[in-house]
Amino acid sequence: MTKRLSAPEDQAGFLSDIIKNLKLTWRLLRDSRVPIWQKLIPPATLLYVISPIDFVPDAILGLGQLDDVSVVLLGIWGFIQLCPQDVVQEHLAEIMAQMNPWRTAGGEKISAPEQESESPPQVIDVDYEVVEDDEPERDYGAADERESSSKATG
Repeated sequence: MTKRLSAPEDQAGFLSDIIKNLKLTWRLLRDSRVPIWQKLIPPATLLYVISPIDFVPDAILGLGQLDDVSVVLLGIWGFIQLCPQDVVQEHLAEIMAQMNPWRTAGGEKISAPEQESESPPQVIDVDYEVVEDDEPERDYGAADERESSSKATG
């Protein structure tokens, strides 16, 4: 029996968190309220990735690339943690509103906005008849007049 390591929702949540953090990092880099020395952290992590100096050599297949990815994720996480938290929360709320317009930044569901008109929706109730393509077309107006006149005489 194979044991599942994680649910697909968890994996999608992990990727969603990475995308959210990348968007947050981009917004924080462009925000003037974040000190310049803190804005040097993401470029420094990217510089580490492209530099030939590594903690784990890239020649070790898989392990070297994992080293690079972990340094980038750690650099982004550290940058977000060092930024002013009120600015981080402001940008995070805006990102969450864009990603899921029916949830708050805390993840709570909100109801859809109510319609402004108080009148109930209009319902059109009619009788219909399915006409096959091979039948000749009828003049429905004339048929309705004959039916109403036969009901009136009968």
